[in-house]
Amino acid sequence: MEAVANRHLDYRPDLDGLRAVAILPVLFFHADISWFPGGFVGVDVFFVLSGYFMARVIMADLDQDDFSFGRFYLRRIRRILPALFSMILATSVVAWFLFMPKEFEYFAESVRAAALFTSNLLFESESGYFDIAAEFKPLLHTWSLSLEEQFYIVFPVALVLAHRYARKHLTGILLTVLLASFAASSWAVFHSPEKAFYFLHFRVWELLIGSAVAILPRPDYRAGLPKYLSLLGIGGILAAVFLYSRETPFPGVYAALPCVATALVIHAGAKDGIVAAVLNSRVFVAIGRLSYSLYLWHWPVIVFFRNWLGHELTFMNSVQVVVLSFFFTYLSWRLIEQPARYGAVASSKLIMLGVSGGAMIAAVAFGFIVKDMGGIPQRLPKDVYALYAATYDKGPFLSEKCFTDTDGSGLQLGAIREGNLCAMGASGDGKPQFLVWGDSHAAAIAPAISDAALQSGVSGKFVGRASCPPLPDTVFGPQHFVDRCKDTNKAIMDLIEREKFPFVFLVGYWPKYVHRAELPGEGIYFDASPQPELEDFSAPILASFRTTIAKLAQQGTRVVLVMDVPEMGRDVPEALARAKMTGLSLDIAPPLAYTQRRQALSRQILTLSAEESGSFLVDPMKALCDSEKCHAMADGKVLYKDGDHLSLQGAKFLAPVFQPIFSTIHGESQTVVKGGN
Repeated sequence: MEAVANRHLDYRPDLDGLRAVAILPVLFFHADISWFPGGFVGVDVFFVLSGYFMARVIMADLDQDDFSFGRFYLRRIRRILPALFSMILATSVVAWFLFMPKEFEYFAESVRAAALFTSNLLFESESGYFDIAAEFKPLLHTWSLSLEEQFYIVFPVALVLAHRYARKHLTGILLTVLLASFAASSWAVFHSPEKAFYFLHFRVWELLIGSAVAILPRPDYRAGLPKYLSLLGIGGILAAVFLYSRETPFPGVYAALPCVATALVIHAGAKDGIVAAVLNSRVFVAIGRLSYSLYLWHWPVIVFFRNWLGHELTFMNSVQVVVLSFFFTYLSWRLIEQPARYGAVASSKLIMLGVSGGAMIAAVAFGFIVKDMGGIPQRLPKDVYALYAATYDKGPFLSEKCFTDTDGSGLQLGAIREGNLCAMGASGDGKPQFLVWGDSHAAAIAPAISDAALQSGVSGKFVGRASCPPLPDTVFGPQHFVDRCKDTNKAIMDLIEREKFPFVFLVGYWPKYVHRAELPGEGIYFDASPQPELEDFSAPILASFRTTIAKLAQQGTRVVLVMDVPEMGRDVPEALARAKMTGLSLDIAPPLAYTQRRQALSRQILTLSAEESGSFLVDPMKALCDSEKCHAMADGKVLYKDGDHLSLQGAKFLAPVFQPIFSTIHGESQTVVKGGN
């Protein structure tokens, strides 16, 4: 262990160079420079380096019987907090002027989480059905800082205890935890990928690889061998950078390559050869010293630059954000990071702790206040907020009482089996005449059906689950998506068979199911000029329509097929509000030809199913589209709450579309009553 203590005093410029190897791919990857498809592995290089430095520093002090938790954490505070909170402050100012209330509310929560080092937990929890896009999360990158801080809290305590009470078994304990975490990560990446990505216990093996390099003795290699080991290590890192992509299951087994490769470079400690020459060069060492500030500032710069542009980054835009990132990085490093570590403020523990503690309290308070005030909509001009308010204008059938979310929260199977569903249409004690069954698109359009039923004096029920088409046992995507819907759809079919509803409305996001894809490029930078990919997966959907309709017909239930509403390609309230604020046109919908091409296959399948079975067919597009395009607004009302879900106003606008079918239902129900008399 004495060797560790001696190395603690040595500065290795090549490790600053290795930091440059870590940060540059991350920067280029986030800046959408396509030459670095696996640039995200730079974060894993940082993890290994962090584990190495932590173990090296702590073990050196422990071996000299000079370790102090207070001194250790004060060093961490000086290193991390001043630059972090300065970035958060600057980001908050920009977000105040740029973000809409919903985005500002999410942002404020991320400020609070970053201050408490729980960003990784927050962003994992935000991976739900209606989550906002990464383009609105300027603090998304703080997940890795939070994970490292959690490691810094746990690891020193564990290492001190192991060093004191199980020193002989220290290496074995470390390797056992490392391998257990690696095994768990390799499993979780396929079974719970968000948790595998964000949670410490699935990532700690990466940091412990670095710690193992610091603790395990280094052999005396023969001359020349270290440079080949370092070359092999750099080759492994670059292979991951250039060969991995967003589709690579990560972390898990695939993270082992860049992590082990990084450990090899650290372990080799080559003094000569091309790798040593590059890593020890002035440019790489300088970038490495800037790496922390560069990591802090590059992502907010990219997020806000994209928002300002209003479209995805071109190559020249990517170059611009890289330059801007270095500009803000240098200012942060020169004016904040360095003085906080080595200036007059750094010498005063009281000032450092007071300022850092005050900043943390302020950030947490900011998060609570903005959340409590709903994103502070008072920041926006009234005419802008009037458009944005459609974001919150969702119908009652999307509530937890009526609807099951993708994660199973909300309406439960027991309630479905008992028929304890949300009522639609006219009130009364009579037997419901219809059931509306579908996914979130069904829940969004349900108020239109309910209003039309009310006008005709007909009562019904609603049931739905997010991302589940109302077609039992059909294959509409990956098997785990299909499996998630099976129990819900079976319970609904059993309910229909028991209650024998005279009419069942089948409503869904049909284009998504027949193409197994949402609208390509959907988001704040949507571009309708490229034609959408239209791979045909309609065969199982058509087959399920036939079997489901036939099964319902056997018991006398008639089916009403409802075509989907047009997709807008972008968050409608957000896009309208931004257009209003900047004086741009409110005509944000894609051309009619684009919408028709996207909807063609699903409309063909529904039309064929209706013709074959004699089912009713309702087409909302006729009310939403003219000869040129479909509309996001009508009569001054915003018709959508996001890119493809109707707002409550939008649904009520469509109520007349369903009036003819309810005239039929009402007529048939009256005939049944008279016949019964």
